[in-house]
Amino acid sequence: MEYEPFLGEIEARLGVPKDEAEKITHAVLRELHNRLTQKEADDLGAQLPGHVKALWHGFDTPGREVERTHKKDFVRHVADETGLPEDRASRAVMAVFRAVQLALKAPTGQEGEAWDVLSQLPKDLKRVWLAAAAMPAPKAAKAS
Repeated sequence: MEYEPFLGEIEARLGVPKDEAEKITHAVLRELHNRLTQKEADDLGAQLPGHVKALWHGFDTPGREVERTHKKDFVRHVADETGLPEDRASRAVMAVFRAVQLALKAPTGQEGEAWDVLSQLPKDLKRVWLAAAAMPAPKAAKAS
C-alpha cells in the first residue's frame, strides 16, 4: 500500500479532507511510535510505505524512553494535537490503526509485524487495535 491509498483509507473512514487526514495520521503515528520500543518502531517502520515510512522515522529520537500511555491518554494526546473532540479522536485512532494494519497486510491485526505491535500495547489499546481490525470497509472502498 502506497501513501495515497494509505491516506485515502483514513479519509474514507473518517469522512475528512486530505489535509485533515494527514494531520490525524501524523498525530496517531507519533503516539503509536512513542508507545513502542525503539526496536519495534524500527521494525514497523521498515514495513510502511515510502512517505509513511519517512514520516514514521521522523519521530525517531536517540535514547528515547517508551511512553507507557494507555488508551485515555493516547486519545487525549491525539485530540490535543488535532483539535478533534475526544470521541472523534478515538475514531481517528482506530482509522489510522486500520490503515497501518492494511499496510502490514494484517487483516485481523494479528499477523506478522502487526502481532509484534499488538504485543507491546497495554490491554486497553490492544482492544482498540483489534476493534480497528474488525471495522468494515468504508463505503467508498467497497467493491460493487
